[in-house]
Amino acid sequence: MGASMMGKSKSGRGRRGGSYRPMAEINVTPFVDVMLVLLIVFMVAAPLLTAGVPVDLPQSNAKPIQDEDNKPIEITVDSSGKTFVGETEVEFDRLVPLLTAMTQGQSDRRIYIRGDQAINYGLVMKVIGAINGAGFSKVALISEAKP
Repeated sequence: MGASMMGKSKSGRGRRGGSYRPMAEINVTPFVDVMLVLLIVFMVAAPLLTAGVPVDLPQSNAKPIQDEDNKPIEITVDSSGKTFVGETEVEFDRLVPLLTAMTQGQSDRRIYIRGDQAINYGLVMKVIGAINGAGFSKVALISEAKP
């Protein structure tokens, strides 16, 4: 009777059961692969999200504007003369009331104007004049830096 218990381990499983150990390691290789793919996707997609309406900006030697507030309003005038606030097309007559509503009466809010270089200079001045006439004083024109 004592000889029959001698070949088994304390748990009663025998020789095979004593050598089993659960694997407690985590394989991080698939996780790293997925994270690298996501990083590449966001690196490619981020520059596409910066400009709402595609325009061909003129080039200048002007210094960059020191961004005082973190949410400037962008107004774009494209090559066909359409006016956009952000990515939304706005009729010229509705531009000033929309800006007044967006800024909630804060006339010191920064406004950036992006005008396509193919449009008439008078059209850009018409937009600037309407914005300035409404009491907004921080109006800036956006251009590309010369290479």
